[in-house]
Amino acid sequence: MFHIATLVPWIVVIFRTIWPLPIAPPVKTPVAIALLLVSQHHLITKVLTGTMFSPEIPRVAMISVNVAFGAILVLAVIQLVVDCLLLLICAIKRRRVRVAGPVRPIAIAIALTVAAFGVSQALRIPDLKEIELPVAGLPASFDGYRIVQLTDLHLSHLFQADWTRDVVNATNAAGADMIVVTGDLIDGTIEARREDIQPLSALASPDGVWVVPGNHEYYFGHRDWMEHFKRLGMRGLENEHTLIVKDGASITLAGVTDLSATEFGQEGPNVKRAIAGAPPENVVVLLDHQPRYARDAADLGVDVQLSGHTHGGMIFGFNQLIAKFNNGFVPGRYQVGKMALYVSNGTALWIGFALRLGVPSELTVIRLRSV
Repeated sequence: MFHIATLVPWIVVIFRTIWPLPIAPPVKTPVAIALLLVSQHHLITKVLTGTMFSPEIPRVAMISVNVAFGAILVLAVIQLVVDCLLLLICAIKRRRVRVAGPVRPIAIAIALTVAAFGVSQALRIPDLKEIELPVAGLPASFDGYRIVQLTDLHLSHLFQADWTRDVVNATNAAGADMIVVTGDLIDGTIEARREDIQPLSALASPDGVWVVPGNHEYYFGHRDWMEHFKRLGMRGLENEHTLIVKDGASITLAGVTDLSATEFGQEGPNVKRAIAGAPPENVVVLLDHQPRYARDAADLGVDVQLSGHTHGGMIFGFNQLIAKFNNGFVPGRYQVGKMALYVSNGTALWIGFALRLGVPSELTVIRLRSV
């Protein structure tokens, strides 16, 4: 279905925008074929490499493909709007009206510009975003406690070592009490990503760097990756918890595996097991890559949940579509019963759809507040 869905915009662009242009067919035909290949680059990558999540091709090629793919999507939307307006004008004038000559070339130029801007926004180093989460029962010693959340780094040929190093420097400069990484750190094998992920070893905070797996870790050898994260100084939480102690008081930091774990014969997320044995009076902060079952976590007594996975929808307006796959949770803060849920837009995103329009990436600084 995904590959069929990416074919539809190509059909609109070719038959409603490219083919009507006053250009000879020998010129338009190779353009149509090239755009078809771009629209199906996920499928081509999957056939050639066995996965569409980590095409090991030069960075400049992936940037070009993402710009072209984004332009197809944007141009299809523009063309549909033009067609709707055309139908409206025809209905009002009660006669056939043709698209003015300059409209299609202008639409192509706008689509390319918007797509190039969107890719540049996806590739940038995110700005710090600070939010406050009021937490009932939070010990006084933790009032103002600051957590930096990184998520969906998707280190790949798009997000390489230099980018990772800049993100690490920005994260450390925030001076938070703790750093958490809520899954999807990588796209690729350890051999392919070793250099790109190495800068994460420099992440440092007084109460440590904690990580939970996302679905993409399972695509590339979850167990090996979790061991590698440990060698880089990050401590994993997989259906387990730890206590963070400050001035004689403590809170519980828990983490779960990803929903995709069961597809690979491994244990899925289990919040009940993750918090078993924790002091019952403690505030519980849960790290869960996907926000889909936040209501279940709230019912089990979790006070704060930090998630990612949705990338915020990536494009303004897409959040409603993404929400359907995540029980209504996409970007931002939610109050789920007595639990505060924060879903980050993501620090980066998947190499196969590197486009952000109106939904910026973020380095999130979360300040806990007593209420």
